Amino acid sequence: MTFRDLAHTQEQARGDALAIPTVAALIAVLFAGSTALTPLYVIYKQQFGFSQITLTLVYAVYVVGNLGALLVFGGASDVVGRRPAALAAMVVAIVSAFVFLFAENVLSLDIARILSGLGIGVGAGTGTAWIAELLPDADKSRASVITTSTNFLGLGLGALVSGLLAQYEPWPLRLVFIVYLAALVVVAILIWRTRETVSKPGSLNQISMRPRLSVPEDIRARFVAPAVTGFGAMALVGFYAALAPSILAQQLHETNHAVAGALFFELAIVAAISIVALMRLQSSKAMLAALALMIPSVLLVVAAQVLASMALMVAATACCGVAAALGYRGGLQVVNEIAPRDRRAEVVSSFFICCFVGNALPVIGIGIVSTYASPVAASLAFAGMIVVFALVALAFGLKYRR
Repeated sequence: MTFRDLAHTQEQARGDALAIPTVAALIAVLFAGSTALTPLYVIYKQQFGFSQITLTLVYAVYVVGNLGALLVFGGASDVVGRRPAALAAMVVAIVSAFVFLFAENVLSLDIARILSGLGIGVGAGTGTAWIAELLPDADKSRASVITTSTNFLGLGLGALVSGLLAQYEPWPLRLVFIVYLAALVVVAILIWRTRETVSKPGSLNQISMRPRLSVPEDIRARFVAPAVTGFGAMALVGFYAALAPSILAQQLHETNHAVAGALFFELAIVAAISIVALMRLQSSKAMLAALALMIPSVLLVVAAQVLASMALMVAATACCGVAAALGYRGGLQVVNEIAPRDRRAEVVSSFFICCFVGNALPVIGIGIVSTYASPVAASLAFAGMIVVFALVALAFGLKYRR
């Protein structure tokens, strides 16, 4: 190796050291946009005069964008390159933030949420692959830890900053998105200066729009446990992201928007710490531990509502954070382990579909039940669903543990 080649290699290594935090910031800032609304739902509900069902639908419609990104644009960055795909995701996120900034009705909120889901779906997948390629071969196992912990960190910061600005600063439905737009622009500039890792990027017309989703017959029984675990983990996250502020206001009589943001921040930061602290825990053990922990977690949530106890709510949130982290990470790793090498992308995509459905469907169900019954009855129904799903997944997981 010549001196010039050595210097170039060292310069690239220094650039990659900065590139990894930059791409991690991409993932974090995109996911922050999905929870910036968490403390604001109560305000939108009051100002726009919509029902609890509409609130949950505004939250859940975000999954439409996620599914569109996964089914149609899931492999786009493999074709056009990581940097162009990431910048496209940032542009979509910026447009979404502008729609939120000037939102005047439920339709504009729905459009902004769909765009937010689309940007996150493309950007998160791109960022995950980009970080894996920027890391040395010996550190590939760090990629999933970096991306998943950064994911939860972004979710938590989005809710926390939004709650603080909504409670203590003017323009509660505007200032949040002005700050968010500034963060998006800064990260987009950094991404534009980050090294491309796809050696020969192609053109847009080479992107296949035909989705490929399936689970091979010989692993379907073993797929049940991680799929239900992912469903349950994301259901817990969706419950807190969409409904926790309403529970705080109605059952716990806590109307401070900063507290609503801080509660979700607790869930997310506990999840992020759990992922890093328990990274060496075997995937199947992590998945089974998550399923077992989901049962007391949801029972604590119901108890906190019935007893109007903030202390119980804080404890329930911590339990849900650990369960969500172990469930998401453990379920994904198990799927990667059981999937045939030549069909891994299809099987992993099927797992993510289960996660997205879990993030949205139970939240809609709770919104419907709470409209015709009490919020406590809705939470009891949610807890019952999680308990049943967790027991079924535990049975399959223990049976096919090998």
